[in-house]
Amino acid sequence: MESILSKGAVMGDGGCRFSVWVPHADAVFVMGTFNDWDKEANALKRGDNDVWWGDVAEAQVGDEYRYRIVSGDKDLVRIDPYARWVTSSVGNARICEAGCGIEKVEFEAAGLNELVIYELHIGTFGKKSGQLGPGTLAGATERLAHLKELGVNAVEVMPLAEFPGGYSWGYNPSLIFAIESDYGEPSDFRAFVDRAHELGMAVIVDVVYSHFGPGDLDLWQFDGWSENDKGGIYFYNDWRSETPWGDTRPDYGRGEVREYIRENALMWLVGYGADGLRWDATAFIRNVKGNDNDAGNDLADGWSLMQWVHEEIYKVKPGAISIAEDLRGNAFLTKSRKDGGAGFVAQWDGRFAGPVRKTLGDALDETRDMEAVRKAITHRYYLNAFDRVIYTESHDEIANGKSRVPEEVDPGKASSWAAKKKSALGAALVMTSPGIPMLFQGQEFLEDDWFHDHDPIDWTKRERFAGIFKLYQDLIGLRLNKGGATAGLVGQEVNVYHVNQQDNVIAYCRWRTEEPGRAVVVAANFSAEVRKGYAIGFPAAGRWLVLFNSDSNDYDGEFGGVGSVEVEAEPEGMDGLAGRGVVDIGGYSVLILSLAGE
Repeated sequence: MESILSKGAVMGDGGCRFSVWVPHADAVFVMGTFNDWDKEANALKRGDNDVWWGDVAEAQVGDEYRYRIVSGDKDLVRIDPYARWVTSSVGNARICEAGCGIEKVEFEAAGLNELVIYELHIGTFGKKSGQLGPGTLAGATERLAHLKELGVNAVEVMPLAEFPGGYSWGYNPSLIFAIESDYGEPSDFRAFVDRAHELGMAVIVDVVYSHFGPGDLDLWQFDGWSENDKGGIYFYNDWRSETPWGDTRPDYGRGEVREYIRENALMWLVGYGADGLRWDATAFIRNVKGNDNDAGNDLADGWSLMQWVHEEIYKVKPGAISIAEDLRGNAFLTKSRKDGGAGFVAQWDGRFAGPVRKTLGDALDETRDMEAVRKAITHRYYLNAFDRVIYTESHDEIANGKSRVPEEVDPGKASSWAAKKKSALGAALVMTSPGIPMLFQGQEFLEDDWFHDHDPIDWTKRERFAGIFKLYQDLIGLRLNKGGATAGLVGQEVNVYHVNQQDNVIAYCRWRTEEPGRAVVVAANFSAEVRKGYAIGFPAAGRWLVLFNSDSNDYDGEFGGVGSVEVEAEPEGMDGLAGRGVVDIGGYSVLILSLAGE
């Protein structure tokens, strides 16, 4: 950890070295449990670039401390901006051992075309029955076995950085280097990462660099200096400070702030062994208003910051998974720096989530827009089909009055036939469309209600809806080609060749560029009406086997059990393809087929 972080409290043979950037100070002291909080016992020396430092032989791991900053007539007490361990967002920093935990497990994340992400929130995912307060990292670590059984191979953890109080989504960070104290200690997160790796799952950490705070923010006017009554040395002090979350945008043009963000990114990836980052609200890093095509509000320093941090990340971790949540449809987020891009490997795709959710949520079949579904399936930002993350549920889609898919389909009846069928239909679309599929916690067993940080997952639904859980297991297994017959689902290519607006049926095939003959066919019925004897094209004549039928009674006793077992595609051609076959599809159902022998 010492090689990553240039400041903070670092243990060594001679005790602990403290260092902190304070450009406007006349004097700086460190006080803590090691000196009985004496305000003058341990003075720091001004070093290069206004970094004050000093060694304290008596300081030990676990000791609490704060900095005292004297600047003119101001006498300030501040928590360490680089603190990795704190008592609370308004408490004290604690000295953390080097590395903050056990040795990491050797691990290599799956490639983007074979990644299946599960987004989770520690405070609700990791809460045990009867437990007071929010869930913990230890509780979440115990639940990782459930995700292994489900079949996902990556977990995206909503922000872990210290925030005010114990309940939050985490997008209001007070101290970006510290693990949220109500979740546990730094070693608890290291243990979470190691356990995930043992189970074959990558860990992606949600980070917030578009703003800090705004609550419990010791960084605000950290050393007493500011302009225009703004935030001081860590923030813009002019019109560029404005964000939807207060005037708390970091100063991306200041070298020390850029280093602060860079070292934070490296801490998660190298210090804790995480495999990737998901950057929140990147539109507000690159533009004051979060806009595209708005040169007057563009932040060139924000764009170059993202490029630089990615260069630094890929030097030490070439396979790092860096994902943007931008939601503006800007293809340059996922282009390389040499092509003018920001360097992300993927970005969340609102052009999938929005149209698909609307189509599933429409009360009347005749209002469903199959063309919108086609566009959602085929959308890509640039050349790579896997530079987008696709989903029907995320923390944004199901919060603040917006419901989970089953609840949106049938309000107050999230386990009704229609709710179960349409949510399964949406899941099948996510797992068979080109892109990186993502689930939100509890989606695999019909968790209802909207997401909020006081509402833990109802784990009893894992058994009550065991069939739905199996449906998700089967979909993930097919998505990852575990049976060897669905390699097309990890390929780049897609052809939505059948779009029937009147009957609400859509069909498409997926294949690898180098293996066009091993296509996977997906047929989806967005109508409550059963479609029997329904003709669609097939990429080749021959016997096609149904590998998945979402209407199967194995998934739910209320499902109809309608669906073909196999299809004989004749060589007469249809929909511009070489073969033509007839299928039976249940209401709001999906079939996934592959050519026999493939």
